[in-house]
Amino acid sequence: MAFISLVRVHLPKDSQHQTKMWSKQGFHRFIRNHRFYAGALSQKRSIQNHTCLMQQIPEPEYDINFLCDPANRDNIFNNIMARKGIGDIDKVHELSQKPESKESFLSELGKIPNQTDPLVLSYGSEPKVLKVCGHKPEFDFDPKEFTELATPLRLLKSKFLSPLIGQKGYIFVGDLAELEEALVHYTVKQLLKSGFKLVSVPDIIPTNIIERCGLISDNGRTLVYNLSPSYGDNYSLSGTAEMSLAYKAMNTTFSTEELPLKLAAVSRCFRAETSHLLEEKGIYRVHQFTKVEMFVCSTQEKSMDLFQELQNLQENLFSSLNLHFQIIDMPPHDLGAPAYRKVDMEGWMAGRKLYGELSSCSNCTDYQSRRLNIKYRTQNGECLHVHTLNGTACAIPRMLIALCETYQTKHSRITIPEVLLPYMKEKTLIRKQPIPDTKTYKYKHKV
Repeated sequence: MAFISLVRVHLPKDSQHQTKMWSKQGFHRFIRNHRFYAGALSQKRSIQNHTCLMQQIPEPEYDINFLCDPANRDNIFNNIMARKGIGDIDKVHELSQKPESKESFLSELGKIPNQTDPLVLSYGSEPKVLKVCGHKPEFDFDPKEFTELATPLRLLKSKFLSPLIGQKGYIFVGDLAELEEALVHYTVKQLLKSGFKLVSVPDIIPTNIIERCGLISDNGRTLVYNLSPSYGDNYSLSGTAEMSLAYKAMNTTFSTEELPLKLAAVSRCFRAETSHLLEEKGIYRVHQFTKVEMFVCSTQEKSMDLFQELQNLQENLFSSLNLHFQIIDMPPHDLGAPAYRKVDMEGWMAGRKLYGELSSCSNCTDYQSRRLNIKYRTQNGECLHVHTLNGTACAIPRMLIALCETYQTKHSRITIPEVLLPYMKEKTLIRKQPIPDTKTYKYKHKV
């Protein structure tokens, strides 16, 4: 901090006038300079902080020896074709011979998807049903679809919300909002019993982390919500807690004894993508929803065992709710870039008379860990990249669809599943909510 001393000096009259003028000019000059240097210092600190953040996000450690070996070219090319055709291994090999094109080379490397489990490749283009759990509910009436059931009960508001929260917005009311919380608490309790540690994660994370986790923009298609760059950094709304949990593990080297690392999180998920398919109407595919996510870091040799463990957890959770569902091994073209293998749980939605995806479980092997510098040291001192896995424990909107359509009664009410009664104040039946009608938001399009 600078201090200014004022000293009274007796000077001739003219000199006193000049001194006053000089003092005012000097003081204002000092203020201007102080503000300039303070602003410059603040800007410098901002740049340093930004640089520090960028330094924390490591350079990817792609398996260049494998990817750039001409002997592996056909294997990698066929894998890309079997999936979604994103990535150009020939361009990677071409750029690998041009040191001056390092940035383009790394960019093309990042587009190459993970390898695919050979068992999945043997399925061809069709999914394989691994198991069918439970039985389809039987009704002596025509079951209603979720929206037709929930709206008259005043449990759901979705119409006329477009000017407020978009066309895919919704509001849960009363008992349905309580059922959402019950599902979250019940799921978390089961995960804690299975050795997961609960983590509270941010909904806003660096866009670069989302890309490193494998969400690649496809020909300009918007998959995530980006924050305005006017805030100074490139951040986005997280599409799933998996990304924030991977961010938490970034730049970490574990000992073998510390693995597996099993983390769980409850978060809001933001998805810019939407759908106009009839079977995905209502709250089936929305822009924002609550989800309980599982994330695991594993040693390489144990990742397939943990992959099965996550599936068993999902199966037990859905079976405990007496839902009918099928477990499906997804074909190569349905795998996202990070997945080596992915299994979906599809629940029976009685009102829709079709199966809908309730959850998925993926083994991403070292795809994410190579991009985020997550490693472990073996007992013989070797440093390897961990394998990361993720699985949905409970995605609220689709779980509510399956539950409400399964547990609806002839009089259009909803029975509460037995395991959720302790979380619903022992309430056994959801009836029409004693909630007054609210005024519709009046909105007129500008002509």
